[in-house]
Amino acid sequence: MIISHKYKFIFLKTNKTAGTSIEIALSKFCGHKDIITPISPADERTRKDLGYRGPQNYLAPLWDYRLRDLINLARNKKRKVRYYKHMPAREVKQFIGNTFWNDYYKFCFERNPWDRVISLYYWRYKSEPRPTISEFLESDAPWALRKKGFELYSINREVVVDRVCLFENLKEELERIRVLLGLSGELLLPKTKSSYRKDKRHYRDILNYEEKEKIGKLFNKEISLYGYEY
Repeated sequence: MIISHKYKFIFLKTNKTAGTSIEIALSKFCGHKDIITPISPADERTRKDLGYRGPQNYLAPLWDYRLRDLINLARNKKRKVRYYKHMPAREVKQFIGNTFWNDYYKFCFERNPWDRVISLYYWRYKSEPRPTISEFLESDAPWALRKKGFELYSINREVVVDRVCLFENLKEELERIRVLLGLSGELLLPKTKSSYRKDKRHYRDILNYEEKEKIGKLFNKEISLYGYEY
């Protein structure tokens, strides 16, 4: 998640939508006052190798500490986090206030739900033995995915960002964002988390009818809003 005071934008990071790559690319343009949340150590190394800004300004100020936070700090040297990677719109708005929230351009990415679920499946289970897709769909994982998607960029089931970009049009969407924000260079995406999936079949060749229907029912709001088809 990034809040850029320099370019007046808020990037909300949904899950399994190339969010980490986009976040790294946006970091190139951030100033020292901007808020950048941490990503995985491997991805932070990629960001550092590119010479981009890393995590900054995401910790809570000391005046926001409660007794439990002070105990954690004393015992574990663990600072309190205010901003984090998959932070929902509701919390971001609460912390930055209505003025910044209303004035800044807010955007995120969404993805075909069937494709997104399969991407998560192979991310969770990188090697055999894996549970079946049906077993995976019976777990909490698909619900958690929705929480880091539609529920992240909506408040009271209403979309509150200025644009929901589509993963399927990634290159065109990034160019639109670059021009709109006035970024001085191309948004080049590094490759992150792309080598774990060996099965490159289309989701239609993986899912059966019952699995397709179950995903469609869970993500019916997204399918309706963005015209996704199986």
